[in-house]
Amino acid sequence: MIAENNNPPADVGKVLIIVENLPVPFDRRVWQEATALRDAGYQVSVICPVGKKHTLKEETLDGINIYRHSLPLEASGVLGYFAEYAAALYHELVLSVRVQRRHGFDIIHACNPPDLIFLVALFHKLFFGKKFVFDQHDINPELYEVKFGKKGFFHKLLTFFERCTFRLADGSIATNETLKTRAHDVGKMPSDKVWVVRSFPDIERFKRTEPCTEAKRGRKYLAGYVGIMAEQDGVEYLVRAMDHIVNVEGRDDIGCIIIGSGPDYDRLRALSSELGLNEHVEFTGYLSGAPLLEKLSACDIGVIPDPPNVCNDKLSMNKVFEYMALGMPFVQFDLEQAKIDAGEAAWIVPDRTPQGLAKGMTDLLENPEKRDQMSAYASERARREFHWEIEKQSLIEAYRTLLKSEQISDVAKSVSV
Repeated sequence: MIAENNNPPADVGKVLIIVENLPVPFDRRVWQEATALRDAGYQVSVICPVGKKHTLKEETLDGINIYRHSLPLEASGVLGYFAEYAAALYHELVLSVRVQRRHGFDIIHACNPPDLIFLVALFHKLFFGKKFVFDQHDINPELYEVKFGKKGFFHKLLTFFERCTFRLADGSIATNETLKTRAHDVGKMPSDKVWVVRSFPDIERFKRTEPCTEAKRGRKYLAGYVGIMAEQDGVEYLVRAMDHIVNVEGRDDIGCIIIGSGPDYDRLRALSSELGLNEHVEFTGYLSGAPLLEKLSACDIGVIPDPPNVCNDKLSMNKVFEYMALGMPFVQFDLEQAKIDAGEAAWIVPDRTPQGLAKGMTDLLENPEKRDQMSAYASERARREFHWEIEKQSLIEAYRTLLKSEQISDVAKSVSV
């Protein structure tokens, strides 16, 4: 049930956030942005899909209006993805009109993927003069190249959509400096219209707690993964690394816990069972709050199995910041942006294979002094740098700048008249 909202203060405005690939509040970044804007006095509405136990089509959570829509299918293949995106666009347009009628909004804040939400923004810019902010989470042309192993027509089409999104946007938000540069180089956006907002967790809440005693199942070591499970996330590398550790090296002292869900979840669970890993690998599904922190606090190391490629090399991953906030050392492949984000908290695996990942995991687990050093570095850096309260000021500044420019434009029009 959507609650009636009071009008926001005169110096701020109303925001509509649209996200297609994850529900809110499950999407941590989007929920942090929504609550930050709410705390700054903005009236916030969100359009997102149902899922992750969030099935109500309409509700108000913590003062934020949430409108959810269903999707007719879970996409696979190029045509499947376009069918999914077409259905999402239809629902987003219909719900955006409903939000405009019920609450109103001044700015559409679009979170990719996909880079098609600009079509909804275009409608509202043309007919109602709304502002448009592009919040780039992923780089879709490169993601397509990784998923399908080719470029071709659809890659060119996605590149065109990305450029259209940037050209239509009044401002852009990037998760790191690499994507900020992309907004300049690909999107031709001026530097004063691009803001970096990193995806730091709230370290006052996201911190180590009393570990779940059952998580290790009596084993000496426990490796952990938390995140989405899609093909590009590389969780299969982790499952096959555990297969190498257990079935090739014959080790029974290392377990693994895999937390999260996604389109690859069922296939990965089946693969783990097929490889005889049920006693060594636990799939928990989606966890949040205390259950999530209790499981992660039981882990000796974290794992980032995302393979290096033209997409993953440029992305800042929530897993990096979350492991570091917990003071958890972790292993990862040689990912360009993740190395910058992690610094000395990461144990870099040069061999881009499951066997290489397995060796990195066992080497780190058997080196307690190195783990202690990495843990201390991660904790200290998180305390020093991972402050969402500071980071969100870039988001607030973006909105103040865009709405101020609109107010100046309105004044100029009135003077000319």
